[in-house]
Formats: sequence, structure tokens, C-alpha cells
Amino acid sequence: MEEIKVQLTTTPKQKPADESKLGFGKIFTDHMFVMDYTDGHWHDPRIVPYGPLDLTPACMCLHYSQEVFEGMKAYRGVDGKIRLFRPEQNFARLNSSNDRLSIPLIDEELAEKALEMLVDIDSDWVPHTDGASLYIRPFIIGTEDALGAHTSTEYKFIIIMSPSGSYYAGGLAPVKIYVETKYVRAVIGGTGYAKTGGNYAASLKAQDIAAEQGYSQVLWLDGVERKYIEEVGAMNVFFVLGDEIVTPMLRGSILPGITRKSVIEVLKHMGYKVSERLITVEELIEANAKGEFKEMFGTGTAAVISPVGELKCGDTIIPINNGKIGEISQMLYDKITGMQFGKIPDEFGWTVVVK
Repeated sequence: MEEIKVQLTTTPKQKPADESKLGFGKIFTDHMFVMDYTDGHWHDPRIVPYGPLDLTPACMCLHYSQEVFEGMKAYRGVDGKIRLFRPEQNFARLNSSNDRLSIPLIDEELAEKALEMLVDIDSDWVPHTDGASLYIRPFIIGTEDALGAHTSTEYKFIIIMSPSGSYYAGGLAPVKIYVETKYVRAVIGGTGYAKTGGNYAASLKAQDIAAEQGYSQVLWLDGVERKYIEEVGAMNVFFVLGDEIVTPMLRGSILPGITRKSVIEVLKHMGYKVSERLITVEELIEANAKGEFKEMFGTGTAAVISPVGELKCGDTIIPINNGKIGEISQMLYDKITGMQFGKIPDEFGWTVVVK
């Protein structure tokens, strides 16, 4: 494994005095990790002061969107220790995205070591406020100075970090979801399962339409038959229908979320019936008519668990659990965040103590 060089900043930035005003993705730590790919191999891994990148206007990622990224967090526990949550899963998924976008694979062990070093160096940036965390953004961009729709020959792998406020500063309140029936985000065989910017760009129009109607997220349907539920905005989605907890199966068109995977494993460990299968909006409407549609929630790094209180499809509006968070949603939120912040024992061995 190549040595990771470290260049510390000589002009450290002033850290936020009021952590209640952190927001998300607005402030960045003193350092970042950078590694280059040229001449057919990754090289020169280094931690350097956070700052601008030297890119040309012809940089290929700007024209052909050959880029991938991940979303992770570092948490300051109630015991003062700083933890990561399943980082090896994120870097494995990053390589899955790399493969789909024809980007050279990275050394996952080196990436995790670099991340741990970076978090250790900037550990003072990890918020102390309950629920707040240090958001981590690893990403890779094609940087060849050339136009032409082909695979780049040069890349940069970068990790930046941003202290972020609690997602639920005002309490764990259910959100309202809008089912998109006109636009599609991804299809089987496309890039839906990869974490790449193009997927998010394709979702923005529908997100704007949902917001205009007072809904905070979009529930996407499959791109072919327009009937099977896929995912919610930047989250995977779960439904509690009677005694069954259902989440859309992975078919290559939705992101294989780390939180999704963790939720499934926790639920099965606790003895719940969990199904990964096809599910339609019509099934939800029927379950609601029978009184069996008990809960709905999204899962993702930012929110962990995001309860849903209302679902709209066309002219049909389905209220869920009287607009309140359900027992299973609350239990999962408490259990996973409990492990992340060291409030409860990590019986799964998912957390990595950095410092």
C-alpha cells in the first residue's frame, strides 16, 4: 500500500461557534484527501489543505459526466469517541459505481485508511451537538483535458468533509411524498444502481414539481411499466403492510443503500418478516382500504430514517398512520443512530472507532 503523505494547513479556518446553524454542505474542514490516476494507475495519495482544484474548461467530467460519489458520516459519540458507520460498504459501492461508469477501481483498503487519517486530522470539526455529524463526500471525476465522448484517461479521487447540523433539529416529523407518473429517473440496464451525478440531475424536474404542490420528496416508479415503486428521491423506501415489511427489490435501477441494507439486517435479526419484492402503488391503495397500510419510511445516510405521513398519486391522497411516526420507524431510528453515536452497544460490529 502506497504511503499517504500529509501536508497540514498553516492557516486553519475558524470553526463554527454555533452548531445549531451548521445547515448542510455549506462549511468545509481544513483538509481534503486527493489521489491521481495517470499513465494507467492510481498514485500520489495525499492529505492537503482544502482548496480549489486546477481543472481546464475541457475537463471531461464537465462535458460527459463521468463521475461518481459517496455519502458518509463521522459521529462524535456520547463517550467522546468518533465513529464511522460501515465505511467498507461505502467504498465497495464506490467501486461498483466506478465499474459502471468505466472508472478505474480504487484500493478500498487504502481509501478507508485515508478516510480514517483525514477524520483524525480534522477531528475537531466533528460536531458536539446531539444529532449533528461530520458529512463525508468521497468522489471521483474524469479530468482528461479533451473533448470527445470516450472514457477519460485521467482521474482524481477526492474526499472532502463538512460539519452538518441535525437532520431533525425540529423533531422526527413525517414528510409528504409525491408519486411521479410522468418523468422517470432510471431504467434496468442504466445507471440507476450507481451513485453518479446524472441520476440526481434527472430527478430535479420532478422534485421541483413536487415542491410546488407542497411535497418534500418524489417517489419514483419504474421507467418501463410505470407501475412498480423504486425509491424516494435520495432514499430507499419501506412499507409496513400488515405483518410484512416490504422494500423494492434491487433490479439494477435503484441505489443499493447502506442504510437500506442495515435496516433489513436489523429487522431480520429482530424477527420481523421482511420482503424485497416488486410492489405497486395500487397495492398500497388496496392495503390502505383494508386498514393494513401501517407505516412508510425512507432510509438514507442523511436522515437515517425518514417517516412518511402522506402519499399522493394523481388525485389520490393516502394519509399514513394519522401523519405520525410509526413504532417500527422510531425503533429503527433509535437503534441505528444509537449505534452511530455510541448510545447503545453495536451488536453487529458495524461502527469503526477513529479516535
